Amino acid sequence: MTTRPAKHSLTLRGHRTSVSLEPEFWDAFRAIAADQNKTINGLAIEIDEARGDVGLASAIRVYILKSLQKI
Repeated sequence: MTTRPAKHSLTLRGHRTSVSLEPEFWDAFRAIAADQNKTINGLAIEIDEARGDVGLASAIRVYILKSLQKI
């Protein structure tokens, strides 16, 4: 069962933005960032720069999925 998305603020290159992800994705996002010795803002910047026309929340979910598939 998936819970409702939770909105969190991120700072990307000095610009505040909010992203809505399910709590399970936030937990995985934090864990992946910690494993890479990065902040979630730092990792979000990398994802943002590579996402193209995809929304940031979707790009983060796909990044998490691909990261977990490598395990």
